[in-house]
Amino acid sequence: MSATKPLKAELREKAGKGAARALRREGKIPAVIYGDKKAPVSISLNGHELFKLLHAGGFKTTVFEIDTGRAKERAIPRDYQRDVVSDTLLHVDFFRVTASSVVDVEVPVHFLNEDEAPGIKRGGVLNVVAHTVEVKAGVDDIPSAIEVDLTGLEIGDIVHASAVKLPKGVEFSAENLDELTIATIAAPTVVAEEQAEEQAEIEAEKAAEEAGETPDAEGEAAEGEAAADEKKSED
Repeated sequence: MSATKPLKAELREKAGKGAARALRREGKIPAVIYGDKKAPVSISLNGHELFKLLHAGGFKTTVFEIDTGRAKERAIPRDYQRDVVSDTLLHVDFFRVTASSVVDVEVPVHFLNEDEAPGIKRGGVLNVVAHTVEVKAGVDDIPSAIEVDLTGLEIGDIVHASAVKLPKGVEFSAENLDELTIATIAAPTVVAEEQAEEQAEIEAEKAAEEAGETPDAEGEAAEGEAAADEKKSED
């Protein structure tokens, strides 16, 4: 599970676009802490430190203890905004949590034991359908990732959420887990193409039979026509 991380912040008295732009020019990022039936608190964060946290992975699954200078707030990132042109960070929303809080979070999926999957050993390809999944967990039980064991899987096997073992205190947010596909073991491209060609040939033969002809009959008819033409030319 993700450990609580300390985060230093400063209270900001002024709100609005002008004040936010001024902060960003100073290398700071405006943010807000809200929730738990308390008044929201406007803060600013060190832009360089926040950039490193954001790109280290697991940002939105990490519980932070935010020191505002007046108090310490335990909160989890709920959303952040980027500039659509420059992609720079503009604002972060933090949601207050307590020891009893249960939150919905999106966590990455990690796949284990690919070398123990017979289907992959035979050339099959791991087709990842869901790189992340949404789970419900207590703030002290939020996993850094969901692990999927590929041991024993063959070509054509499908991994549904219902078959994935979750850590204690964690459950999928989705209801019908048999319909939530995490990954599949797909046939190699060459094999898949050969199978498609074989299927096309079978369907063509079946269509010809239903029409009252077979490939052999067509061949015999063509040979007969060729022989007749040859005899006419001799006469």
